[in-house]
Amino acid sequence: MEMPETKSTKRQACNAGRTVGAKRALKLKQIWEIRFYLNQRRRLRDRALFDLAIDSKLGRCDLVRMKIGDVVSGGQVRTRAIVMQQETSRPVQFELLPDARASLPAWLEHRGGTVDDYLFPSRVDHSGHLSTRQYARLVDEWITSVGLMRGEYGTHSLGRTKA
Repeated sequence: MEMPETKSTKRQACNAGRTVGAKRALKLKQIWEIRFYLNQRRRLRDRALFDLAIDSKLGRCDLVRMKIGDVVSGGQVRTRAIVMQQETSRPVQFELLPDARASLPAWLEHRGGTVDDYLFPSRVDHSGHLSTRQYARLVDEWITSVGLMRGEYGTHSLGRTKA
């Protein structure tokens, strides 16, 4: 009995041409360049999100789900915050450095809301939070705005960067 011939077609890998492996951490100069870019454009939300991402080292799903009450107590931004990680169900404590303690009140004054509201709300679903995909798009924009390669940096870069 003869075996039918099968065509072997080589498909291109889904990650062809992309950098694989761990993303780079941002350097101090790059952090300041991104902060300057965000300040020049008066993007209060993005500046607060950027500073909080660096200070917290949280994954993107935990970062976008933070509530105002996680970082504010008695009308003041806390020096330390505790957030329950979704993946591990363990509490993560982190310090909020002066840059985040300065950018968060500016964002919160503009944003308004109560301690039970999401810190970074969705513009589409007003009761929901900023999506992880939209957060990734923002990070890509910040990275490319200062002349860095989008494929070499990402949301994980911010978590790996503790200035």
